[in-house]
Amino acid sequence: MKDKIIEIRKALLTDIDAISEVVKKSYGSLGTYPADMIRGQITNFPDGCLVITRKDKIIAYSASLIISEEKALSKHTWSQITGGGYGTTHDEDGDYLYGYETCVDPEQRGLRIGQRIYNERKRIVKYYQLKGIVFGGRIPNFHKKYKKVKNADEYVEKVLNKEIQDPTLGFHIRRGFEVLGVLSNYLPTDHESMGNAVHLKWDNPEFQAILDPKRNTLRENSVRVVTVQYQQRAVKNFKEFASIVEYYVDVAGDYRADFLLFPELFTMQLLSIDNEEVVPDVAIKTMTKYTKQIKKLFQKLAINYNVNIIAGSHPTEVGGKIRNISYVCLRDGSIHEQHKIHPTPDERYWWKIEGGDEVKVIDTDCGPIGVLICYDSEFPELTRHLVNQGLQFLFVPFLTDNRQGYCRVRYCCQARAVENQIYVCIAGNVGNLPRVKNLDIQYAQSAIFTPCDFPFAKDGIAAEATPNVEMVTIADLRVDTLLEARLRGAVQNLKDRRHDLYSVKWHQND
Repeated sequence: MKDKIIEIRKALLTDIDAISEVVKKSYGSLGTYPADMIRGQITNFPDGCLVITRKDKIIAYSASLIISEEKALSKHTWSQITGGGYGTTHDEDGDYLYGYETCVDPEQRGLRIGQRIYNERKRIVKYYQLKGIVFGGRIPNFHKKYKKVKNADEYVEKVLNKEIQDPTLGFHIRRGFEVLGVLSNYLPTDHESMGNAVHLKWDNPEFQAILDPKRNTLRENSVRVVTVQYQQRAVKNFKEFASIVEYYVDVAGDYRADFLLFPELFTMQLLSIDNEEVVPDVAIKTMTKYTKQIKKLFQKLAINYNVNIIAGSHPTEVGGKIRNISYVCLRDGSIHEQHKIHPTPDERYWWKIEGGDEVKVIDTDCGPIGVLICYDSEFPELTRHLVNQGLQFLFVPFLTDNRQGYCRVRYCCQARAVENQIYVCIAGNVGNLPRVKNLDIQYAQSAIFTPCDFPFAKDGIAAEATPNVEMVTIADLRVDTLLEARLRGAVQNLKDRRHDLYSVKWHQND
């Protein structure tokens, strides 16, 4: 299933009626913008006006423009800064992106729409090489508390000191915005904020970053990755399994992760529901009945928690054969899959698993990624084939029952990171499932590896877990550093390849 359920894109003039309806639903009695005003917002700065769609229906709208630093940081009202709402104050030579509208269909809350919008605004800032984002943020709880404080300034101070809760201002603070002060009489029609707004600013840390000569724009920079070292234990039903999984996705969402990696075949935990000892090939056949539920679960979680999930791997029946497949559920709602190419001797003997015949890069909002399941990481040709397609991040869900097996995966993955100048993330299972043949014991130490060069950790390890303990590992991986190392590193493995002597050729259907 590759059709996007949630998509963020530039607003079109043909969207005006739908945008007007979303604004009306969001603001209720305050009404909506006239059609000609929305047209002006889109026309004056098309790149700054965004819509979010769910199953092709518009559920959110965001409008912004570029203005000078002087105007952005001085006192102003909403009408002054937006040219009466038409966006006519947009200045191509400005310094800051100014966000002046964000509204979400009230029936579509809980999908982290605000986070998606601000992530996209940050990409606009990077694209236009701007200093940051400025806007006037609402304080909708102020009208409930104004009798207990002297003014809006004291209210904001108490929110910052966590003496008062304001969900909207709290959201912006958690997203790294700095409070510059209060803008009085900013928007008189905002009765909940009593006309006030909080003057907020986010500084672009990449303002002086390396430029990409091919696109003449800033490269996407830091990507946050979380790996789950998952403990196998008995569960009573699928609902209990789903609640354990959601816990980890919730953790990743709270950390604003871009990617979350689960281990290989961690879904085998579901065999503990019946707790019957059956022959391995029957057990693996039983697992295939959960495939639809697994895909539906991870698709939903990826959307709800706004994180791209590499859902380990799961046994799946394909044309009457059993394959070990990793489902990659992106936060836009699309689902991709990668089949394991090389089943291990045990997988072939015990579970009758057969190998796939294709490895492809998956395009994500953080760049091109690839997945190789466990044993596949021990075949260098597969990674090189992915790197030839543009790979930057390799995810390796694994399952190993002893230290020797684990070390094979680990050392090969570290080699793949060095020889291809990529980031490699691995995640494995711990604990045990006594009644499940070939999955009764586990050994793992999940980790996130980098190339071994000066910009990275000295041992090429960005993060690693404690062996055999249920936990997560987290690392921020800079794409600009990776690309710079490929161009100017102490060694330049990709540049120095002898294409005249050797290559990797995929014999698909030859």
